[in-house]
Amino acid sequence: MIKTAVIGYGLSARIFHLPFIHNQPELRLVAISSGQEQLRQDYPQLQHYSDGSELIARSDAELVVITSPNHSHYPLARQALLAGKDVLVEKPFVVTAEEGEELLALAARQQRLLAIYHNRRFDGDFLTLQQLLRDGRLGEIRYFESHFDRFRPIPRARWREQAVLGGGILYDLGPHLIDQALVLFGPPEAVTALCRQLRDGAEATDYFHLQLHYPDKEVVLHSSPFCAAPTPRFVLQGTLGSYHKYGLDPQEDALRAGTTPGGPDWGLEPESRHGRLYTERETRTLPTLAGDYQLFYRHLAQALQKRLPPPVTPVDALLGIRLIELAYRSHEQGRTLEVHR
Repeated sequence: MIKTAVIGYGLSARIFHLPFIHNQPELRLVAISSGQEQLRQDYPQLQHYSDGSELIARSDAELVVITSPNHSHYPLARQALLAGKDVLVEKPFVVTAEEGEELLALAARQQRLLAIYHNRRFDGDFLTLQQLLRDGRLGEIRYFESHFDRFRPIPRARWREQAVLGGGILYDLGPHLIDQALVLFGPPEAVTALCRQLRDGAEATDYFHLQLHYPDKEVVLHSSPFCAAPTPRFVLQGTLGSYHKYGLDPQEDALRAGTTPGGPDWGLEPESRHGRLYTERETRTLPTLAGDYQLFYRHLAQALQKRLPPPVTPVDALLGIRLIELAYRSHEQGRTLEVHR
């Protein structure tokens, strides 16, 4: 059993990590750090620490899962690696590429596993997209559009929306869209971006529109807080047809409702939310594959036991951080910028 500790007890820890840690037989939760009193009531049997630094210094955990605010990812991951622990960091990996490079080198020197939690690689609709590309049913892909839109016209009083390092929607939802695009198509040649504050009273970026330029295709990544009507989650266009998909993967809603992951219907969408496949000769519904975030933790446990690469490597995640930095520079300079590899 791998002794596992979680830093933070916010939405990320409670919804996206703890249910899957409990479900993974190779992992045993031993400690959590948070200032929330509710934590002691929910987990009276665990080691409790007031902050992440204390947990790393005093806990006997072998794996540390970091779900604290974005700006703390780098110092906590660095401390954990120096303490000889394996580390899983919630996205975004870090807030600057320089921080990511240092952690990458440190993990190699310490011979410790460093993984990044990009769970939406295991969304059902994204798995369906990958299957479409493998099958070649749309021919050569020429255009891809990915949205993560919401209707939140009034800013909320939370660190994610404040003018802090790593705050704003591009560091919150952007890593999901960027990572998925990189998995599908690899690094682009150039980026053109708008990163704005559109809501009254907004302190951080609440809207982004990124265009990734490839030799043979264009990729658009978009998020707006003013989408009261449904907008497409994915649009994929190729030389033989198109695929349109609305609605988000159902796993998050199920987890928020307190449903335990697993079971024969886990991650399955109702037919009414399946995507549509359009070709010159027909239009039909394409069933969405079942999503399963547990796959991330299953692969992570195997990587820890066999000392294999994790399901999402820091090298992959570091490229995503570089693109976020480049997007901000593109917006500030008002021009397209090349991606240097």
